[in-house]
Amino acid sequence: MSQHHQASFNPSALFEAVQQQSYPNATLYIVATPIGNSADISLRALHLLTLVDAVACEDTRNTAQLLTRYGLHKPLIAAHQHNEHEVAAKIISRLQAGERIALVSDAGTPAVSDPGAIIVDAVRAAGLRVSPLPGASAAISALSASGLINDQFYFVGFLPSKAGQRDSVLKGLAHIPASLIFYEAPHRIIESTQALHQAFGDARQVVFARELSKLFEEIHRCPLAQAAAWLQQDSHREKGEYVVIVEGASEESDQNDIEARRVLNILLTELSVKQAAALAAQITGQKKNALYQLALTMKESNNEES
Repeated sequence: MSQHHQASFNPSALFEAVQQQSYPNATLYIVATPIGNSADISLRALHLLTLVDAVACEDTRNTAQLLTRYGLHKPLIAAHQHNEHEVAAKIISRLQAGERIALVSDAGTPAVSDPGAIIVDAVRAAGLRVSPLPGASAAISALSASGLINDQFYFVGFLPSKAGQRDSVLKGLAHIPASLIFYEAPHRIIESTQALHQAFGDARQVVFARELSKLFEEIHRCPLAQAAAWLQQDSHREKGEYVVIVEGASEESDQNDIEARRVLNILLTELSVKQAAALAAQITGQKKNALYQLALTMKESNNEES
């Protein structure tokens, strides 16, 4: 009778492997931190944070609390969106003196819809080394659990808060075949979802990933036509940070839009927007409301050009 031997977990061996790696001086280390669950910090990140001379961070209070959870205490440098240029110069000076500096954001990977890109750019321009320590990313975590079968994705991040600017961005994304990844704040999630529905139509699948890796994590997928109603079913769904993923445009929807534009372009030369939309709906079989919005956009664009 054969016996199965299961290897036991040996954390000391893992830490030994981490310690044997090289962590050069005069380097800016981009360190991903957990997006919710503090256990998601990597062993490399923990070890590196014991070595660095200082940690540049989005919010010193949040980072101090995070480091304390792991029994770490390091000098902190406030590096947020309002002082990145100024802080970059200070970090470069310290790196040139041979220090190791870690750059973190409040959660996830720095410089991705978070402060950090300006600092990284300045450090690179100064000819200094930048080294990433990969880890948590809300966008990639949500995408991996979406079930949307597509080899391509397009990371949008946060949409503009003003409706006109937001609608203009969404219009430019309507024909992209890649899965579209958005970040959204809870107080804007319903309004933004309604805008997504208006821009992309009923049929496309949307995935809502809320509070990823936290106690009340929720991931839901449905057609855009049902999305706003699902959000409004439970008031708790207007709490927590969101990743929203929208299915990319299909070849058929692209052809439908081309045909709608061709028909509207002809009709708008003789008819009002309302009349053109109504007649285009009869000709193409597409929804009148969507055609009306498209006709309005085309009319405004033509007026700007003339």
